[in-house]
This record gives sequence, structure tokens and C-alpha cells, in this order.
Amino acid sequence: MNSNAFRLPARRLGVIATATVLLAGPAALATAGSASATGGDKGRANAVVLRTGLDVSLLNKTLNVPLKVALNEVQAPASADRTALTAELNGVDGGQPFSVLRADVATAKATVEGGKAEGYSNIARAKVHVPGLPLLSLIEVEQVTSKAICVAGERPVAEANLLGGVTVLGKKVTLSAGGTTHVEVPGVGEVRLDLSKTHTTSRTAAATALELKVSVNPLKLNVAEVEGTVTLAGASCEAPVAAKPSAPPVKPQGGTGEKPVVAKPEKPAGANLAETGGNSSTPYLVGGGVMLLAAGGGAVVMARRVRKG
Repeated sequence: MNSNAFRLPARRLGVIATATVLLAGPAALATAGSASATGGDKGRANAVVLRTGLDVSLLNKTLNVPLKVALNEVQAPASADRTALTAELNGVDGGQPFSVLRADVATAKATVEGGKAEGYSNIARAKVHVPGLPLLSLIEVEQVTSKAICVAGERPVAEANLLGGVTVLGKKVTLSAGGTTHVEVPGVGEVRLDLSKTHTTSRTAAATALELKVSVNPLKLNVAEVEGTVTLAGASCEAPVAAKPSAPPVKPQGGTGEKPVVAKPEKPAGANLAETGGNSSTPYLVGGGVMLLAAGGGAVVMARRVRKG
């Protein structure tokens, strides 16, 4: 009796536990599937109007002062449109601020949304200066633009354009797309320019409208030499990870699968009752049975008559 009293609750608990597992199983699988589907990189985008990486050597000191500044450098999602950049360097012109860039238009934008990452920069009517050359521009440009577009599942695109004229160290120059232009000014220095540099991979893109390698010796404002790089209008991006297609249904392992069930044609409405399990000999058996019953009934009647007689 005690045994039966404890077995029934145990069985009920087993049923409840089984039902809980069956109900919780689909929910757990759904949660795991959504987590893997929404994971992954959402993409990145960057843009910059101007960036410098210069080393400034001073006349009266054995010292190199770095000039590493950037204008409107943004990362998605952001934008900026400041049109001037100034800097200060100890030992240069008594520590007074000097202009690095002035432009009528200087815009940088970076966005990541809807499976697309895009960086864009634009400069119009701009002048760039380096320490020691307060009156002579390192470079003057009419307009330069760069764009990098990365869409999930598509080939990234990088574009850089130069519109209008370019003046380097007071000289008007003609730049060749995809090549290097060398400008030298006696007593001032030299500049090498790379126009419209672009690079793409399966998921990334980068574009630079102008990249300058600078080596000048102004010998003014306590500056002996300026060397390094100046980048104008840069943009880059990395595409979001494309959503993976859903996995195909799992096929049963082993040998041949189950055989298809062939449906039997329906019999017409007037089919005989033998469909309940008989065959073609059933009518004869039924007839024989009726005859035997009749003969047996006749024998009973004859026997009763004989007894009465």
C-alpha cells in the first residue's frame, strides 16, 4: 500500500517533467537561433578632411616636434563641417598659433545603417600650410572628394576625385590619375603627390583624394625642416556581415528512406458488402449456409410429425 501511494506521485512528476522539457525545448531553440542570426559585425565607416603626420625640426634645438593633427575626422555615425584648423607648436614662432588649413567647404560624413556603411569627405577652395611657411601655401586645391561605400554581400566601392586646379609651393601643377607627381622649389623644398588612391577588398574600401609626401626647409620662424605626410579628403568603410541563409532540412541518415504510401482508388457507391473483409467466394458460402439451415429446419418439422403420429 505504501509502495502504491508513492508510485503514483512519482509517475505524475515524470509526466510533468516530460511536458516541461517538451514545452521549453522549442523556446530554447528559438532563442539560440535568433542570437546567432543577429550576431556579427554591423560595419564601420570613417571620413577625414585633412590629416597630418609631420616632424618639425627646430633651428636652435636638436629636437623634432611632431605635428599630428586632423580636421573633421569622424566615425559612423557622425558628421562635421569645420572649415579651419589651427595648431600651436612650442618653439615655432614663439608658440603662436598658425593656420594649418582654411577652406570654404570642409565636410566629413560617416554613416552605418540598413546593411550599408559609407564614408564621404569634401573640400573646396582650400589652402594648407606647414610650420615655417606662413605666407607660402604647401598646396592649394579647388575641390577634392572621396567616397567609400560598403554594402553587405556586395563588392565595396572606393572613389576619389580632383576637380579644378592644384598649386604646390606656389607652382601650378598637372596631376596624373593613379600616378605620382614630383614638385621641387629651390631653396624651399620638394613635395611628391599621389592622386586618387583607392583600395578595396571583399569587405573593405578606402579612398584618398590627395596624399602628399613633404620635405621642405623653410629656415624661417625657427624651423629648419619639415618632413612627413599630409592627407586630403580620406574615406573608408567596412561592410556589415551579410545574413547567412537558413540551414536546409536535415535528411535522415542511413540507407534508403521510407517508401511512399500509395493511395488506393475509392470504390463506387454501389459496391457490395463484401468489402468489409470477404472475397469473391463469399456469396457461395452464404448460399450454402442458407440451404443447410433450410434442410435442418425441414428435418425438425418431419421429426415432430413422426412423434405426433
